[in-house]
Amino acid sequence: MHRRRLGALLAGSLPLALAGCQTDRTADETAINDTTSGIPDFTTEEQAAADALDPDWPTGPYAAYETIPVVVRGADGGVRGAVVAAVADTRDKRRLGLSAAESMPSAGGMLFTYESVGDHTYVMRDMSFGLDIIYATADGEITEIHNAPEPGPDENGAEQTYPGRGQYVFEVNRNWTADNNVAVGDRLVFER
Repeated sequence: MHRRRLGALLAGSLPLALAGCQTDRTADETAINDTTSGIPDFTTEEQAAADALDPDWPTGPYAAYETIPVVVRGADGGVRGAVVAAVADTRDKRRLGLSAAESMPSAGGMLFTYESVGDHTYVMRDMSFGLDIIYATADGEITEIHNAPEPGPDENGAEQTYPGRGQYVFEVNRNWTADNNVAVGDRLVFER
């Protein structure tokens, strides 16, 4: 989905699927517009968080990237936070990462996608700001969170390494996970 379609998506005109199949949802987590595929949509609370996002990200070299709202659901079922993520789904996009950005809005992020779960190591090469680097499994369960500061004055960040295992790597501004009480075991929720 392209950026110009994000407004329609956030308005609820397209179904948003939950990451993975959740079958133990409570009455408070009733889905909006369940699909016939068996994968539930955003809950009412998740949809409200996605609707509140400012779609003015990404910009600059990322302006043509696909975008997608990503909601983090806590292990207790509550929404922890939401961002509009630029999707890095090719080798070149994953290599560039956010190194060409001077900054990122507080409700912005980048979602790196892979074909399958694997071991990855992310670095802070040429970064102008700090990041939280979040690894997640195929069903969106968070397995690792790194709080990565921006490189020092005479550093390029290539020595700052952050390993993890997952099919998805989610980057947000540094301390976003702490500010939103995001922890290992929480889940990334987004359209697949």
